[in-house]
Amino acid sequence: MRIACILMAHKDPQQIERLIKKFEHFPFDFHIHLDKKTDLKPFLYLAEIPHVQFVHHRIKVRWASFSFLDAVLGSIKEVLNSGRHYDFISVMSGQDYPIKPVSAIYSSLEKSRGKNFICYEERDEWWSHAITRINKYHFTNFGFRGRYRLQFFLNTFLPRRKFPLPYILYGGPRAMCMTLGTDCAKYVVDFIDSNKRLRRFIKFTWGPDEFLIPTLIMNSRFRHSVVNNNFYYIDWSRGGTNPKTLTVEDYEVLRSSDKMLARKFDIVEDAAILDMLDSTKFAG
Repeated sequence: MRIACILMAHKDPQQIERLIKKFEHFPFDFHIHLDKKTDLKPFLYLAEIPHVQFVHHRIKVRWASFSFLDAVLGSIKEVLNSGRHYDFISVMSGQDYPIKPVSAIYSSLEKSRGKNFICYEERDEWWSHAITRINKYHFTNFGFRGRYRLQFFLNTFLPRRKFPLPYILYGGPRAMCMTLGTDCAKYVVDFIDSNKRLRRFIKFTWGPDEFLIPTLIMNSRFRHSVVNNNFYYIDWSRGGTNPKTLTVEDYEVLRSSDKMLARKFDIVEDAAILDMLDSTKFAG
């Protein structure tokens, strides 16, 4: 069994190196998508690590916009077209880190072939406020002057937007980190590529990486293969649109968690937490 890990990255090559090397004794390949706004040169040495390569088609990512999802989808396509067989494709960020032995992560996936791991909230809870991501116009994907004034005008005078497919909506703040079987991943990218109306619609939504892929999968033949668990510990307790940066004060929670990975970490803010996780002894 072999797993392709897509790393969505924009900073801190040393932190990415540390993450990758945690997996070096197991059959994980890393495909790094580096935000096109970021200078590639300080990251180039990472390609010298075995089983590491860069995604060729880089996207200039705007936060919470379609561009991030577009970068994920393009990276998945490159993996699918690489000519190498993978059992799973996992979408990660450069600020993730394992909190359990990589051997346990590999073993869990090996026992779960044919499953797809995505995370979504109960519809009545998350969508009660997140529905505005869809039914209003959002111009986060664009950089022209006056875009937010135009956005306000359209949302004031035009009818509410409707998702262009007769689907039940699924999503949540943990949905970006996912692990999909290659057949499911191919279904998603092919579906979006073949549906121009959907692509046009999604370009004017907010944070589509947190709802489009779960919605497509849960309204497809793959819904019965879905496990509503993406292996991640993420702390959203502080509210807002970004998770808490995990530090040494979170060590005991991370050590006792039943999750296998966590995000987000920042070696500039607190590298000691990674040292503590590396030194943790696990039973068995």
